[in-house]
This record gives sequence, structure tokens and C-alpha cells, in this order.
Amino acid sequence: MNKNLKYIYFDHSATTPVLPEVVKEINDCFTTYYGNASEPHSPGQKAKEILEHSREVIGKSLGAKPKEIVFTGSGTESDNLAIIGVAEAYEKKGNHVITSEIEHPAVHMPLRKLVRRGFNVTYIPVDKFGMVDPWDVKKSITNKTILVTIMHANNIVGTIQPIDEIGKILKEHNIIFHTDAVQTFSNIKTDVNKLNVDLLSLSGHKIYGPKGVGALYIRKGTRIMPQILGGGHERGIRSGTENIPGIAGLAKAAELGQKNLPDKILKVTKMRDYLINSLLNKIDEVKFNGHPTERLSGNCNFSFKYIEGESIVLKLDIAGIAASSGSACSSSSLKPSHTLVAMGLSNQEAYGSLRITLGVENTKEEIDYFLEVIPEIISDLRKISPLYKK
Repeated sequence: MNKNLKYIYFDHSATTPVLPEVVKEINDCFTTYYGNASEPHSPGQKAKEILEHSREVIGKSLGAKPKEIVFTGSGTESDNLAIIGVAEAYEKKGNHVITSEIEHPAVHMPLRKLVRRGFNVTYIPVDKFGMVDPWDVKKSITNKTILVTIMHANNIVGTIQPIDEIGKILKEHNIIFHTDAVQTFSNIKTDVNKLNVDLLSLSGHKIYGPKGVGALYIRKGTRIMPQILGGGHERGIRSGTENIPGIAGLAKAAELGQKNLPDKILKVTKMRDYLINSLLNKIDEVKFNGHPTERLSGNCNFSFKYIEGESIVLKLDIAGIAASSGSACSSSSLKPSHTLVAMGLSNQEAYGSLRITLGVENTKEEIDYFLEVIPEIISDLRKISPLYKK
């Protein structure tokens, strides 16, 4: 590892470091504003004030009303609440749901649960860039369709989906539309009205906020059945004493994330493009995955022939760099990325994938160090690969 550099973190799609301002907000709630927001006394009312202020901040960042924001324990919980909650609320109207082949497990798993309960699910394919065609969504609509759930941007390859176009189609058919915006919230503009969505999931730890907290936007008039029952918190939609420190941290991270967002996107995009172009020029037999332009500013995904992505990740870690071979939520799986396979990559290409995801705090110096060590890592691994033709 370069002694002049600290350990380099290139895995922002998995999680992000927590900003100092966010840590302070969280600590204040642990030590000073520790009341239960359901209690009428002064500490409780102060906690309630923080809760509702946080709701306003998140609502404003989404172009939504504060009352349309429900706090949850994670992006995964938000997805589950949206999908199963809507399915149960509208079951008498229909039992058909449309989704894409490349959704996060937090979407695919609750859909499998619905299938076991008698629902039908249509999986829309993607093209070689990981893009959903709105026309395919339209063709799949039936008189039993009650919900469509398509992620705003893919967590593996960073492709941004045409959510606004899909939303326009679904509005015409009066079908509820949910998007998992965990990867996009505070990384690109996420206005619920421009996106034409009825439900939107987000998470704290993807935006320099804390883990263990998320939120679900629910457009006014959208019915949803609660999945966690108890004291009727969050207007009865999500019971459980509110995690005020986490919620306050999420709101502070969202507030900071909205500041100078276009400038931050431009900075990270320039670093991303520099990394991509430099790596493709340095190493042979490597494939760049995802859409060339409609992608998250920090996402770089490559497939290296003849070797496994996990081996690259381990070698990079020894060199002082954190990267990923896929989704952190399925990193223990021995299966190739379902996203890459759905895009048409072979199992061998999918196994050889490496995901580098940059954050605003990364620097060109860090990227240059990565570009210095990665060719030797790839060369060494190929030399011991039985698939490599020397």
C-alpha cells in the first residue's frame, strides 16, 4: 500500500462513511434529546419536534408533503412495506405485479412471498446496458395489475431507469408505481412528482447517514396495509417507537446531500470517467458494464476475463483499497450477479466482475493509486487461472 495514502474506500454503493455533522446530530439525540416522541412531557415533545422537522426535511428533498413520509428501519423494510402493503390493500382489485429482472433482493424476495400467496408477477427483461424499456412495461399491464415496482438506478451497474416515462404510462392506467431509490436519493435529483411515482424507498447509510434507518414516501391517497403492528406510530403505518437519533441523522444527511448537488455530481462523474477510460486503456480483455451515459456518477463496473471478482477484491484489500464484486446484501452467495446475467453476460463474465463506486470525498490521487496496482493484480491472477491462455 502507498504509505502516503490512507486506506482507500471505493464501495459507496454498499455503504458510506457518516459525516461529522450527522454524527453530532445523532449524538445530541442520544445524550440531550432522548425522550420518547409519544410522551406528552417536555423531553417527549422535544423528540416529537425533531421527528416532525426530520419529516419536513425529507419531504422537501423529495418534493413531497411531510405527512407523505413514513420512517422505517431500512431501505429493505421500506421496499417490503411498499410491496406487500399495497398488495394486501388492493388485493380485491387485482393480483398482478410487474417488476424488472434486475431488482434488489429487497424487492424480489417480498414478491416471491406474494407469489406463494397466489399473486402473479411479471419480470421485465433489460437490454445489454441494464435498461428497462417502458414499452415492455406497458405491454405487460393486465386488468389485474395493481402495482409496478422498478428501481430508480441499479445497485450493481448504476444504470438509471426511465422512471418518469414508466410513471406516465402507469398514471394513464391508474396503477400504483413504486421505485427503490436507495441508490439515487441525494445522488441525483429525486422529485416524486417529476418521477411520477406513488411510493419511493430510501435509506440512511447510502447518503453519508446512519445504518438502521430508512423512509418510505407514500403519495396521499395511496392505501397501504401496515406490516409491523403495535402502538400505532407513524400514523399506524409503521408501529414501533421512532428511532429519533437515526431519523435525525438521516434528515441531516439528506439536508447536506441536497447542497450543491449538481457540483458534486459533476466532480464525481469526472473522476468516474477518468477511472473508466484509464483502466480500459491499461488492461486487455476487460468489459465495461452498464449504460455509458445514463448511469450513477460514481458507479464503475467491469468484467475481467479468466478470473473471479472476489479474488480481485481480496487483492485490492491487501493493497489498501475497498471495492466490491457485487451487492453487499448477497456477497456471501456463490451465484453470479443476477443483474449481469440478465444483461446477457455469461456466468464467467459475471463471476469476473468488479464494482468500484466513488464518493464525493474520493480524490484523483486515490484513483491513480488504484490504476497503479490493478494491472499487476489482474496479471497475477490470470497467471494462476486455468482458464487463461498464456
